[in-house]
Amino acid sequence: MRLTCMFSFILLFGAAGLIVFIHLQDPEEIVHQQTPGIKYNMGFQQPKKDCISSNNRDRRLRKNTADGIVTVKLSGSLHPAENVPTKLQSTDRRQSSITFEKDYQQQGEEINSIRIHKRRRRFVIKKSPILISMNSSTLNLPTLKSEDRSNSKWKSLYQIQSERKQIMRETCSKYKSNNRRIITPYHVSRIFVEDKYRVLYCEVPKAGCSNWKRVLMVLNGLAASTKDIQHNTVHYGNYLKRLDGFDRKGIYHRLNTYTKMLFIREPFEKLVSAFRDKFEHPNNYYHPVFGKAIISRYRVNATKEALRTGSGVKFKEFIQYLLDVHRPVGMDIHWDHVNRLCSPCLIDYDFVGKFESMEEDANFFLHLIGAPQNLTFPKFKDRHSNEERTTTKITQQYFAQLSPSQRQRSYDFYYMDYLMFNYSKPFEDLY
Repeated sequence: MRLTCMFSFILLFGAAGLIVFIHLQDPEEIVHQQTPGIKYNMGFQQPKKDCISSNNRDRRLRKNTADGIVTVKLSGSLHPAENVPTKLQSTDRRQSSITFEKDYQQQGEEINSIRIHKRRRRFVIKKSPILISMNSSTLNLPTLKSEDRSNSKWKSLYQIQSERKQIMRETCSKYKSNNRRIITPYHVSRIFVEDKYRVLYCEVPKAGCSNWKRVLMVLNGLAASTKDIQHNTVHYGNYLKRLDGFDRKGIYHRLNTYTKMLFIREPFEKLVSAFRDKFEHPNNYYHPVFGKAIISRYRVNATKEALRTGSGVKFKEFIQYLLDVHRPVGMDIHWDHVNRLCSPCLIDYDFVGKFESMEEDANFFLHLIGAPQNLTFPKFKDRHSNEERTTTKITQQYFAQLSPSQRQRSYDFYYMDYLMFNYSKPFEDLY
């Protein structure tokens, strides 16, 4: 009887131990034991590549939440040595880990969806850059007609254009890097389009831009004569299209096939012309926006009236603003560099005219593109017609108010424009 009880106890204990052993053993190892001829590693198994450790989850979550989304802090994160599941890990813990993994994956998918949406939105808002071939303008400047080749005047003007473009390109090669010919919509935002005669005109303020817009409107059939177009119609009528208003294909096509031209002016003379126009006459934009900031920063003991209206800015104060690297108000197109307005080192302009020889250059350009013979460049002064035009003499009178150091720094400010468009130094004491 006693032997029978002991034997029964041994059998029950052995069976229970076998059940416990089978329960604790990894299912994959059981399969290996039941499969003859297969060797297996009795040590801990490395996690598969498609498994994500807790540390990897931490890093990925921090990466996904870098855009300002609230970071989720994981509790109970394992150390690197504890990444591998042990045989004693309970079923509940595995279940909670799987539940957490699903929650994290769902959250990660939501975060990635938000990031992808943001990227797509930024991509839509920011237009793609445009690749432009090198020296494409050599093909776009119309050649002289056979009957014009014997005309010494046309031949001389054509040669002048070749020389101006050569100087411009040599300056760009020396001071600018043209390795990446990438043009964005910003670079063509100042360029106006005339599709009928296939002309692109880069607007340079205070260099005949108002009259050039009148000419483009006549070429496009929007007016019969330049005299019929008022100043506000020119600048605020939105009758002319800008190049950045086209899609990528339209911009690329016009840059490579249309005749591109710009007209420039001696930098100091252009600067004085802009100052006289914007600060010596009533102006409901430049006085409150620029004038108040300039007077407040650079005038000692300014009156309340001057601070309130911004009127009466002096030329010396204006130059202080221009040369200040910490300007109280930003740059304006009327006194910005031509190099920045029209990007001549990125865009190969076919025709470079000068304000100083405006009538001759403009009418030569109109002749080259085959414009109607009765269309000539207008001579009238667009604004303040009773006032004398800004000349070299007037420019020198304004700059005589400055110290030699201010004149030198002003020249340095416009140095690239002087160099690129072959203007001589305006004062002998400049170096």
